[in-house]
Amino acid sequence: MELSRRTVIAGAAAAGLTAATVGGTAHATGGRKPVKSLFGKLADGTKIYSWALANGRTRMKVLSYGGIVQSLEIPDRHGRYKNVSLGFDNIEDYVASSPYFGALIGRYGNRIGKGQFTLDGKKYQVNVNDGANSLHGGAQGFDKRVWDIEPFTKGSDVGLYLYYTSVDGEMGYPGTLKVKVTYTLTKQGDWRIDYEATTDKTTVVNLTSHVYWNLAGEGSGTIEDHELQIAASRYTPTDSGLIPTGELAKVSGTPFDFRKAKPIGRDIRAAHPQLITAKGFDHNWVLDKGITAQPAHIATLRDPSSGRTLRMATNEPGLQFYSGNFLDGTLTGPGGRTYRQGDALCLETQHFPDSPNHASFPTTVLKPGQTYRTTTVHSFGC
Repeated sequence: MELSRRTVIAGAAAAGLTAATVGGTAHATGGRKPVKSLFGKLADGTKIYSWALANGRTRMKVLSYGGIVQSLEIPDRHGRYKNVSLGFDNIEDYVASSPYFGALIGRYGNRIGKGQFTLDGKKYQVNVNDGANSLHGGAQGFDKRVWDIEPFTKGSDVGLYLYYTSVDGEMGYPGTLKVKVTYTLTKQGDWRIDYEATTDKTTVVNLTSHVYWNLAGEGSGTIEDHELQIAASRYTPTDSGLIPTGELAKVSGTPFDFRKAKPIGRDIRAAHPQLITAKGFDHNWVLDKGITAQPAHIATLRDPSSGRTLRMATNEPGLQFYSGNFLDGTLTGPGGRTYRQGDALCLETQHFPDSPNHASFPTTVLKPGQTYRTTTVHSFGC
């Protein structure tokens, strides 16, 4: 069900996009109004749409199901485009099998121990879907909801507004949460995500994006040769259920030290108890910059083979680096290749996992009259 190149170009022509923007190896010619196409239908007949947009040298497709980034294409050092995010070419696989490929995550990104927390003296039990714990908002989190999408062009920028209302009690969370997420492609080809939310009852919120990156290209194999730098001197160790212990441990002298860029594979099989527990990296880094008013640089990812780079900036205090440990060869991407352990990585900007149960962690509590706002910017190069 993936859009063919002919279909995309035909739709693009109607919207003012050129073939150089949507296909081939030429540079994109600038942003135009996003192109909407039918991607598939859910079992109940709900139509799921794909939105194709391009700006600078970046092209992407976004689904109304889960706000999923179905593909994101950038050129290598020779100008050759490849999709650098893992995913599927049909809605059925996203519904049945997706490990959050490209999805918007909420109401609470990452894990909450035993799915329990207390607000204003009242104990809440949210949906448990990861052993004894809650992961990424529960079994029917924001990644499995249908979002309302409106396209926009603003100056030299192009993008999408995504809307979803999470009703009081959904997956056990208190309060009706109204969410607006803005995906913007800038004229430089940066992908900016702005998250906003309001509630009518005190609740907890931690939104993020779950793109699986492989800068060599989707289906190209391991990311262990990718070089990663993270501006963090501490991380949050976990217990056997991957719930933070509360300690902010120093990365110095450990495999978790990415303050200087190094290949991911250099230390991933070190005999460190935290790596053994998580089957690789699946931890929250405590960013040195802390919470900032504006997005600040936090990480750089580089693929030496293609020259593609990803630089990330955020105002969030944490970054979850997940090295694709649970990809097991049972899923197949649009290129026809199976996804195996370590074939992609995730860099999820966030507040810390299990924050509602750790008073020393930055708070994720949102109250009526407040507006949740956070921003993450992805800048691509080669």
